[in-house]
Amino acid sequence: MSDFREEEKLGKLYDTQITRRLMKYLWPYRWQVVVAVSMTLGVAFMGSLGPYLFHIAVDHFIVPGAAHSIPRNIAVIGIVWLVLAYLGSLLANFGLQYAQVRIMQSVGQKTMYDLRKEIFEHLQRLPMSFFDSSPVGRLVTRATTDVDALNDLFASGVVAMLNDFVQLFGLAVFLLAWHPLLALATLSPLPFMIVLTYFFRNRVRDANRGIRTAIARINGFLQEHISGMSIVQLFNRERKARKQFAELNRIHMEAYKDAIDAFSFFFPAVEFLSMSGIALLFWVAGVRVVGGTIAVGVLISFMMYAQSFFRPIQDLSEKFNILQAAMAASERVFKLLDEPITITSPETVRTLSAPRGEIEFRNVWFAYTGGANPTDENWVLRDVSFRVEPGQTLAIVGHTGAGKTTIIQLLLRFYDIQRGHILLDGVDIREMDLHELRRMFGIVLQDPFLFTGTLESNVRLGTAKIDRAATERALKEVGLGPFVASLAQGVETLVTERGGTLSVGQRQLVSFARALAHDPKFLILDEATSSVDTKTELLIREALDRLLTGRTSVVIAHRLSTIQHAHRILVFHKGRLREQGSHQELLLVRGIYYRLYQLQYKEQELEVSVPGGAVPGFPQPPEPMTADD
Repeated sequence: MSDFREEEKLGKLYDTQITRRLMKYLWPYRWQVVVAVSMTLGVAFMGSLGPYLFHIAVDHFIVPGAAHSIPRNIAVIGIVWLVLAYLGSLLANFGLQYAQVRIMQSVGQKTMYDLRKEIFEHLQRLPMSFFDSSPVGRLVTRATTDVDALNDLFASGVVAMLNDFVQLFGLAVFLLAWHPLLALATLSPLPFMIVLTYFFRNRVRDANRGIRTAIARINGFLQEHISGMSIVQLFNRERKARKQFAELNRIHMEAYKDAIDAFSFFFPAVEFLSMSGIALLFWVAGVRVVGGTIAVGVLISFMMYAQSFFRPIQDLSEKFNILQAAMAASERVFKLLDEPITITSPETVRTLSAPRGEIEFRNVWFAYTGGANPTDENWVLRDVSFRVEPGQTLAIVGHTGAGKTTIIQLLLRFYDIQRGHILLDGVDIREMDLHELRRMFGIVLQDPFLFTGTLESNVRLGTAKIDRAATERALKEVGLGPFVASLAQGVETLVTERGGTLSVGQRQLVSFARALAHDPKFLILDEATSSVDTKTELLIREALDRLLTGRTSVVIAHRLSTIQHAHRILVFHKGRLREQGSHQELLLVRGIYYRLYQLQYKEQELEVSVPGGAVPGFPQPPEPMTADD
């Protein structure tokens, strides 16, 4: 729910603190902004010059019986010069506005680039606990839609609003100074327009909030249902999903209708009020033209100024919405950027110049939330201690939720422990550089993640020391040689999002090749063979023999058949380390591991029944224990 409700935030029309932070992003381009803003006076002046030139042309050269009669040829020349001056003012206005738009669009794009870059860099440094509670759609919106709202503000909103304000203020002062009575007649609709704009802005603001909320809901619904389309079709939920989407779509349509209704009333109302002001001006000035106290050119000029005066008011209402949307977007973006980076490298780091490969957990306590005292029920790990010698393979088993994967996440410092120490070669991992720590580990997950790119880029992951030959060698060593050879483009074959063009087994083997190519000192396997077929598992086991040689390895597995040859097996239950030892030692204890082993063998016995002997490829049941044991 919070994913779309956060989009409802309106934001103040002006927030000093947020504005100050926004100015920091404009500061590197301050001189460009100064140049663009300085052009505002020129734009306002050139835009207001035309009607006055018409006044001079009409009253001095066109209307018969003007105050000072001049010869026809001189009048024609005067009109020509005024026309040229008018065209010159149009060209100058065009040039100034063109330069303004180019400069501010450039500033807006550079600012967007800087802000998106900062957001992405910040996201990469945030701890995993932040992503546990933050929907992906919301984070994508911060770096896309919200930054676009700021671009609208920087690129066009600020300067356009400034142009409008300067033009309105300048025109009002000029008209009042030129002819106060006609100026008051011209500006008479202004109070009504201010009230109309106020109510319009509130109406459109509410409509835009509804639109943003509806869009957020639609995006969330689409993301969820497209990702889970197989489940939708499998359980015949198409009709129900269509109804749900139709309702969300209807809400979005109604929100847009509210905005359309507001605009359809506002613009004709502004037009009506402006024409009413012109009608009043025409009556007030017309009577005086007939009486000979005002020249007809003054009337024409004031009518043109009236039209120029009310046009920016229509634009300002839209600019207010841009400003308000930008303030709300800024608040959301800065809230993300203010998320604390809790897991960092220390100021003084300790390095392992030649890591031996020793891992030690010493009285480790950890909770994702809470963890204030030993009796807290939120502890995921409770007083865990164990040690892995260099080059050994450590296996971790236990029921779901026992804390197996948490061990891996703590070892990589995705989370920091509340109590105890985690040591590599006797050095606390919190004293090591974070990047150097993670560089020493290779990890293969149950659900391997492949990026959009090529086979080669997914193996290399941007590591410069891994060349194409090393990539091909790694793929061949994990058993993908024949598959790569069958591809027309070899390792340059394109891989789609999340490796959709490859089978589950092929994706898993690519992730093994990735670990092999990076040659890590420590290797982590998290259910690495649980989702592959028997043939692929045999390929993976052959790759594992090469991959585990000379490396300290931590293996998490549900299938106990895959870890029988581990040097030591840790058995976790409800966050505590209950048993540890070799496969045979744990069977002799007849504890948790023994029960897990028996349970798995019974399941395998039910799945495959071969009369008269053992089942090839499956572990044999433990021998019955005797009194001598």
